Amino acid sequence: MTSLHQLYETGGQSPWIDNLKRSWLTGGHLAELIEQGVRGLTSNPTIMAKAIEEGDDYDEQFGESYALHGNVLDAYWDLVVRDVEGALDHFRPLYDSSAGTDGFVSIEVAPSLARDTGGTIEAARGLHERIAKPNVLVKIPATEEGIPAIRQMISEGRSINVTLIFSIERYEAVVEAYLSGLEAYLAGGGDVSRVASVASFFVSRVDTEADRRLGAIAEENPDASTRVAARALLGRTAVAQARLAYERFGTRFSGERWEALQGAGARPQRPLWASTSTKNPAYPDLLYVETLIGPNTVNTMPEQTLEAFVDHGHVAQTVDDFDRASKVLNDLTAVGVDLADISRTLETEGVTAFEKSFDEVTERLENKAAQLGPA
Repeated sequence: MTSLHQLYETGGQSPWIDNLKRSWLTGGHLAELIEQGVRGLTSNPTIMAKAIEEGDDYDEQFGESYALHGNVLDAYWDLVVRDVEGALDHFRPLYDSSAGTDGFVSIEVAPSLARDTGGTIEAARGLHERIAKPNVLVKIPATEEGIPAIRQMISEGRSINVTLIFSIERYEAVVEAYLSGLEAYLAGGGDVSRVASVASFFVSRVDTEADRRLGAIAEENPDASTRVAARALLGRTAVAQARLAYERFGTRFSGERWEALQGAGARPQRPLWASTSTKNPAYPDLLYVETLIGPNTVNTMPEQTLEAFVDHGHVAQTVDDFDRASKVLNDLTAVGVDLADISRTLETEGVTAFEKSFDEVTERLENKAAQLGPA
């Protein structure tokens, strides 16, 4: 038994891997990860861009797809869908044995749709219909424009990974979209037990931006006590906010409204901790894993973080330290940190980064297409 098995069996948290590449499917590495205790997989345009750009694993299929379609974009989606379908097949036994609790693989709609509600609905629906497997999660960003798309997909009985959540306020909107979507689906005669969802709270990026602002306050604020207080808050924002999101999870998935859905077979939308690699080398390498362990949660880790947890991770329930988390957020406000502005900044940066990765990989594929000659 590895610490990943312990994380699930003792801590109640499902460890997922935040990476995917073709060689993992063909070389057996993904099967090894599942054997070690990995219970699901996420990916994103940045990860897919890196996988496609490395080596020649995708060259043969790209050549065939480009010849078939005559354009790079359709060929790109062929590459991505094949990887996702391969991963879904690897995880299907776990999906079945866990009664649909784990064994999920995510695929993201095009990043250019982040501000386009109608386009997101069409793309998410298309991906679900193209990949007709019960353990696929289509990723939709939690932008203002994404929220109604999330509700619509849930109301159609489609499973969704809500991504790019950076604030508790937006998390509340995500939960409402899930609950109201389930209610609509149930009212139309749908089987809500077949719908799955996770709400992906991006963690380490919050500390990166909050620490930047705290550092400026610690250096520039004329009040000495404020400078001291700002320094004491470095590296504490992200975990505190995630813990309070988990507190909201407990509140929203209880009471009469939820019990009515649960009685019909609905599953809670689990909080998923994403972006859990430690960006600041001064912080512990497992800062965003060991501090956020608790029942009905998911932690999707990049491979380096997952390997570190297997090597020296410690399992204990830590996510429910709500009083200390509340104090941290109150102290942040007191020293002048605007959490709402941080979330807006990070959402914009996250959407832009994924768009850039998507553009870069399509540019690389355009170059490959040029080398192949006319389709």
